[in-house]
Amino acid sequence: MYVRGVGPRVAELLAAKDIQTAEDLLYHLPFRYEDRQNPRSLDELKPGEMASVIAEVRGAALLRTRRMPIFELTVGQGRHALKCLWFHGTYLEGKFKAGQTVALFGKVEPSRSTSNFKMIQPQFELLPDASDDAETRLLEVGRITPVYESLGGSRLTSRWQRKVIFNLLEGMRGAVPECLPHTMLERLGLPVRETALREVHFPPEGTPMTQLQASATPAHQRLIFEELFFLELGLELKRRRVRERAGISFATNDKVREAIREVLPFHPTAAQKRSLAEIVADMRQPSPMRRLLQGDVGSGKTIVALQAMLVAMENGYQAALMAPTEILATQHFLAARKLLERSSRRYRIVLLTGSLDEDRKRANRGLINRGEAQLIIGTHALIEEKVEFDRLGLVVVDEQHRFGVLQRFRLMKKPTQAEPDVLVMTATPIPRTLALSLYGDLEVSVLDELPPGRTPIVTRRVPGERADEVWEFVRKQVALGRQAYIVYPVIEGSKEDQAERDFYLDESEGEHAAHVSVTRKIARRSKGAELFPEPAQEAYPASKTDLKSAVEMHEKLRTGALAGLRIGLLHGRLDADEKEVIMRRFQRGEIDVLVATTVIEVGVDVPNASVMVVEHAERFGLAQLHQLRGRVGRGAAKSYCILVTGPRVSPLGEERLNAMVRTQDGFELAELDLSMRGPGEFFGTRQAGLPDFRVANLVRDRQLLEVAKQEAARFANSSQEDKGREGEGTEAERARVWARLKEAWQRRYGLVEAG
Repeated sequence: MYVRGVGPRVAELLAAKDIQTAEDLLYHLPFRYEDRQNPRSLDELKPGEMASVIAEVRGAALLRTRRMPIFELTVGQGRHALKCLWFHGTYLEGKFKAGQTVALFGKVEPSRSTSNFKMIQPQFELLPDASDDAETRLLEVGRITPVYESLGGSRLTSRWQRKVIFNLLEGMRGAVPECLPHTMLERLGLPVRETALREVHFPPEGTPMTQLQASATPAHQRLIFEELFFLELGLELKRRRVRERAGISFATNDKVREAIREVLPFHPTAAQKRSLAEIVADMRQPSPMRRLLQGDVGSGKTIVALQAMLVAMENGYQAALMAPTEILATQHFLAARKLLERSSRRYRIVLLTGSLDEDRKRANRGLINRGEAQLIIGTHALIEEKVEFDRLGLVVVDEQHRFGVLQRFRLMKKPTQAEPDVLVMTATPIPRTLALSLYGDLEVSVLDELPPGRTPIVTRRVPGERADEVWEFVRKQVALGRQAYIVYPVIEGSKEDQAERDFYLDESEGEHAAHVSVTRKIARRSKGAELFPEPAQEAYPASKTDLKSAVEMHEKLRTGALAGLRIGLLHGRLDADEKEVIMRRFQRGEIDVLVATTVIEVGVDVPNASVMVVEHAERFGLAQLHQLRGRVGRGAAKSYCILVTGPRVSPLGEERLNAMVRTQDGFELAELDLSMRGPGEFFGTRQAGLPDFRVANLVRDRQLLEVAKQEAARFANSSQEDKGREGEGTEAERARVWARLKEAWQRRYGLVEAG
């Protein structure tokens, strides 16, 4: 449809922001609101608060300091003044004139100048004057005003968006199509779609500002529920259609049970037994299994998956395990080979990764194609067109969040005699909220119990300048017959591309971090604090320089602080045979201290290792730190995790480190990690299979997601039975829901087709 104010050039700019239709524009919601009905007086401001003020411009100047140009604006109300500063503010020169009215939003800070307070880098908007038309004045002042993210430089500003969206809504008055049944809306107490869109963009007088800023108004809740409902309805449809497809019905007779018993390295926990029983029950069914297996560090997830693969292999089928990196694929290959050595049967295991030489890859592909390899472990190389399985019965996808839904389905749809079962497993406990959305089409098994003998791990953080104490502690542990890991974020040098896996820094402070002094005093006195009691210390934004590396520190420790100890070095550039030799030597106790990168994050099980030292701990994510800590505490000896920090730790880094010291509960840490980073970054890559939500936020909207899941199941049941039960909408409303789902699923969510 034609939208007033949007010509070909503007449409091109909007398309670059993924706004291609009038609906897209209406769902581009304000990111905050300003109360321009009752603006704050300058004499009401309090330091530390975020505030919106409307004031008169009294003066402006560009100050050229030795470090950078600073633009200074002074605004006032009566005899009260407020100073605003923008670093590198040359672009603002000439923007303001005395007498103009300006709306400002920012953090209030004390000022030592003549004004009482100041704002650093506030957001601002010049308000209309008598020369502006009545419509502009109506939308800008005397009301709760929506503030939008810019859609294209200086042209598509908040003011432009307000005007265009207002005109669009006016032009569609009474004509915005509804996409949810009215009975559902009444049951949930939600407004119709047109009312919700109108009130989200232009809130009625009296709408509580706290509700607006938290996206908690009925209008916001309606639009959030709508998005989550269609996601959950699509996932519900996928689950039902999977159950309708033909799969493989695996037998679990005495022969299969004996094969499993032969390779078990220990008596399984109740959680492992329960999870395996759930998986095997699915595998017996004639429809394809779709199940997620998740558990905390050390809960024995891999051995459960291996038992499931044995069920497939003992039934004459192939099993494939896909890992996101060559390091993890190699770890699984070595671990599986070691466990299957216990079996009286002779299974052929092959590894298929991108770095293998062409002759070996060709040979392994031949073994797979002819059915001579029963267990195939690899990376993305498994889903290349050249790879053809003979009888693929079970697919295990490790660290699913690093793949994405489409890749998973590509592997499932290999041309085999029947559709294989799929077991997704993750080493990172996933909060229920994310499991409902990202894995909403899967049944879930949870390993919530650690194998017997796992001891609590004492976790401490130590500043880098006290490293000598750490090395002395490592020496004492080795003297007691124990072993230690020392982990570094990079292999050698300080280049970021040498990291074993993506570790992330907190750079949310942006270019202004250098101008804001962040000091946080930490004084912790907890039980067991005799191990490196912590003095108060200062925290600073993270630095990318002066990273210690595994190769360099291996040499330095070998000839210095840990001289005389048997020290090994392990990192991702070693080939599989070298890694295996080093791991086996460490497991046999021939190496006292293993200097490594995060190659040891998954797969190395050494019960005698009692110390995990992580250098530059502030550079790692919570999930990764928790995985590393899980490498120790696997035997009867008391174990320790020592987090050594660099000279600069950001505020978010402080939160992560404090959480590691406070708890060992992986699910609690996962919830915290999700709340700190948000769902898009929780998995390390923004498009890791997550839908591209327009209005919903999985951290904020957890309760609505649960409601949406229940409503989706209820709607699907009523539609399937075709009885139109009361509360599920009319036939015409149901038809609109399914039509909307097909469009939303394919275009917005970017997952597989729902229809």
